[in-house]
Amino acid sequence: MRRAPVGRTMASKQQPIPRQEQSVSLIQVKVIEGVFTAPQKQEIVERLTDAMVAIEGEGMRQRTWCLLEEVASAEWAIGGQILTADDVKALACSEATAD
Repeated sequence: MRRAPVGRTMASKQQPIPRQEQSVSLIQVKVIEGVFTAPQKQEIVERLTDAMVAIEGEGMRQRTWCLLEEVASAEWAIGGQILTADDVKALACSEATAD
């Protein structure tokens, strides 16, 4: 196998990226499809972004990416049991009444 000489890779030829351009945060959130409304998803994104800003400073707001991905109902499992959107909604209702 042929190896590139040490210190002579493509990465080493690139200019260093300034520190402030390197600071990008990606928050990935997976939810079961059909559980959250559009306004709730917006609130999730806003609150997670606010949390990053609270930790890293206001300059992070425009560099915080949030990916909200929906997983189809019944394609998510916990403890060996398949969960559907209805299961999650029922769980949320039971927890709300317990409070």
